[in-house]
Amino acid sequence: MNWQVYIIHCSDDSLYTGITTDVERRLAQHAVGTGAKYFRGRAPRRVVYLERGHDRSSASRREAQIKKLRPVDKRTLIVSPDNQLEEMGH
Repeated sequence: MNWQVYIIHCSDDSLYTGITTDVERRLAQHAVGTGAKYFRGRAPRRVVYLERGHDRSSASRREAQIKKLRPVDKRTLIVSPDNQLEEMGH
């Protein structure tokens, strides 16, 4: 499967990092409360970062790497050439 690592900008200006095989479906799940517990008390606004081409294992490792970054470094990643979100037409 084609696993993706994504970052969502949240209503409290925080950044949530996760993995999925379908980022649109996962965003919808977060929006209606069937996704991560992180979204209890805050709402997902939009996907701001996407990396494609992972298998489950590499996506999990990359997610862990990103989650360890400081918020300022996550924001740098979002504007970096590594962000494949524009290729998805967003």
